[in-house]
Amino acid sequence: MKRHHLLLAATTASLLGTGAAEARVTRFVVEQRREVPAVRPGAPAYVILRGHYEGTIDPRDRRNAIITDLAAAPRRKDGRVAYRATFAIALPADPARASGFLLYDVPNRGNGDVAADAEGHVRVVSGWQGDIAPQPGIQTLAVPTAAGLTGWVLQRFTGVATSTASMPIDGGIGRPTPRPLPVSLDTRQATLFVQAGDDASRKAMAARDWAFADCRTQPFPGTPDPRQLCLRGGFDAAKGYTLVYRGKDPRVLGIGFAAVRDLNAFLRFAKVDDDGTPNPLAGTIRWAIVSGTSQSGNFVRSLIALGFNQAEDGHRVFDGANPNIAARQVPLNIRFGVPGGAAGMFEPGSEGSLWWSRYDDKRRGRGVSSLLDRCTATRTCPKIVETFGSAEFWGLRMSPGLIGTDARADVPLPANVRRYYFPGVTHGGSYVGGFPLDGDKAFPGAPACTLAFNPNPSMDTRRALLKALADWVQTGKAPPPSRYPMLAAGDLVEATASAMGWPAIPGVPGPTGMLNQLPDYDFGPGFHAVDLSGVLTRQPPAVRGTIPQLVPRVNADGNETAGVPSVQLQVPLGTYTGWNQLARGYGAGGNCGFVGGFIPFARTEAERRARGDPRPSLEARYRDHAGFVARVRSVVAEQIAQGWLLADDGARLIDQAEKSDVLR
Repeated sequence: MKRHHLLLAATTASLLGTGAAEARVTRFVVEQRREVPAVRPGAPAYVILRGHYEGTIDPRDRRNAIITDLAAAPRRKDGRVAYRATFAIALPADPARASGFLLYDVPNRGNGDVAADAEGHVRVVSGWQGDIAPQPGIQTLAVPTAAGLTGWVLQRFTGVATSTASMPIDGGIGRPTPRPLPVSLDTRQATLFVQAGDDASRKAMAARDWAFADCRTQPFPGTPDPRQLCLRGGFDAAKGYTLVYRGKDPRVLGIGFAAVRDLNAFLRFAKVDDDGTPNPLAGTIRWAIVSGTSQSGNFVRSLIALGFNQAEDGHRVFDGANPNIAARQVPLNIRFGVPGGAAGMFEPGSEGSLWWSRYDDKRRGRGVSSLLDRCTATRTCPKIVETFGSAEFWGLRMSPGLIGTDARADVPLPANVRRYYFPGVTHGGSYVGGFPLDGDKAFPGAPACTLAFNPNPSMDTRRALLKALADWVQTGKAPPPSRYPMLAAGDLVEATASAMGWPAIPGVPGPTGMLNQLPDYDFGPGFHAVDLSGVLTRQPPAVRGTIPQLVPRVNADGNETAGVPSVQLQVPLGTYTGWNQLARGYGAGGNCGFVGGFIPFARTEAERRARGDPRPSLEARYRDHAGFVARVRSVVAEQIAQGWLLADDGARLIDQAEKSDVLR
C-alpha cells in the first residue's frame, strides 16, 4: 500500500507539471470568494469560488473534430475556437484537509451549485449548455455561432391553454431557451402540424392560418416576430402542434463537451492559466468523478461516448462516472439541437449507442458499437456506476440499453461498469422520503396525474453507491455486484397488466398503455445516429417502425422486486409505480410524463374488504405502529450490513418511521 501511494504521488506530481497551455483554459477568473462553515463538527471549513473561465479548442485536433459545425466557427489568429463559461467551486479552506477528490456535478438545465462537503471533497459545477441565456445563479456557456449555416428546426407545443393567441418559440423543459431565427417569416416556407392524438392524426395547417408573430396585444395576424408563433383562433389545449421551419446561424453547442473536459483537466493538472493566474486546486486533486442526473446523466454518457474523457494533451479527465436516471444520450452535438428535452415526440436521444459493451444494432441497421468504444481505444475509460429506476423504463425508454433493440437477450456489462436499479421509484425518486400515507407532494410544474405522487426514494441508496464508486476509484475495491432486472432471470416482460402480474385494484388505472413508445426515427442522411451528432436533414423524422421495450414484472402488491429496493419499498405502505396516468389535456389517459404513482394500502382489513382491494392491509402486515417501526429497524440493519445504506441515513429513516402516523 505504501508503494502504491508513492507511485501515485509521483504520477500526480508529473501530471501537475504539465503546462496550462495543454489544458486549454486560457483565463481563469475568480469573481467572488466566500467562506462557509463546516457542515458538521470535525468537518473542514470551506471556501466557495465563483467566476468564469475562457478556453480555446483546436478544430484540427482529432479529439475535437467530432463537434458538429466546429469547422464553420470563427477562429482566432492561432486557428483555435474560443468559448467562455461560468463555474462554482467549493474547496476546503485548509488544503491539508482536502480528500484528494474532485467531484464534478453536471448542472441540469443550468441549475447547479456547490456547498461545503463533510468528507473534504472539492465540488465543482460549470456551464455546458450553450443555448441558455446568461442569468444570475445559472451556470451558462457562451459558444460561437456558425454564421451562414442553415437547417431544419422542429419545435413542439403541447399543454397550451385553450384560446392562447401566441406562444414563444423556445425549446426544452425547465428552462426555455430561444430557438434559432427563421430564414424567412413567410409561412409558406415552413409547416405547422396539428394533431389530436397519435402521429397518424397529424395534419398540416394552412399557411394563412398561422404566422411568425406576436398576437398578445394585436389580433391575428399580429405583429411580425420571428420568436413567436400565432394561430388564427388560438391554441387548443387538447391538441399538439409541431412547427418545422428553416433556421439560420446555429450555435456550436457541442463545444459544451470540450468546455467540461478542459475545465476539469485544468483543475486536475495545471498550475496556472495562460495569464499566469494560479489554479486554486493545483497539487490537491488525485482523483476526479463526474456525476449527472437525468438530462445531466445523459450528458455524462455522451461525454464518454464521444471521447471527451480524454483531454487535448491525452490525459484521462475523470476516473469515475455516475450517470444517474439517464436512459439516453443528450441531443447536444446536433445542429439546432435541443439538449433540454425529455424523450418527447420527434426528439432525438435514443438513436445512438445505448449500451456499455459492444452490441450489433441489427434492428436499426447501425452495426456494432458501444458507449465505450472511443475511451477504450485511448485507454481513458472511467469506472462507471450506473443508477436508474422504474420511471426510466416507462417514460424515458431505458429498455434497449439493457436488452438491445431486438429485446432478445441481456447485453452484458464490461468489467469497469456496475449497474444498480431502484425499483418502484419515480424519476429521481422522492426527495421528501419518509413514510407518507397519502403519497408525495407535487413538484412545481408537475403535470396533472391520476394517481398520487410516488413517495419512494432512491437518494439514500445512491449515496451509498457513490461512496462505493469513490472507494473503487481510490483503492480499487470493487462495488457490490450489479443488481438490475434481467431477461435471463425472468425479470423483464411486456408492458401489460397481464404480463407483469399486475393486481386488479378497484378504481385505479393499470399499466397497460402507459409505456412511452420508442419509434425508429430516420432523421435523414446528415445525421450520424450512432454518435447522436450531425444535422437533422429530415424533419419531422420518418418513422420506420417501433423498437420493442420490456419493463420489470411485479409481485402481488404491484411492486417491483428486481434491483436494490429502498427501505420504504421493503416496508411498503402501498404500491409504488414508475408510471402514472395523465389526467387531462393533450394525451389524457396515457403516461403522465415520467412521474411515478402511488396507490396506498387500506389501513384495516375491514377497509380492504369494503374496497375489494386484493392487497393486504397495513393492519395485516404490521399489526400496529410498533410492529411497523420494528420492521423498519430490521430492514435498515440489513441494508446497512449489505452496504446499500449509510448509517446516518439509516438512523434518519428509523426516526421518520417512529414519528410517522402509520397505524397510530
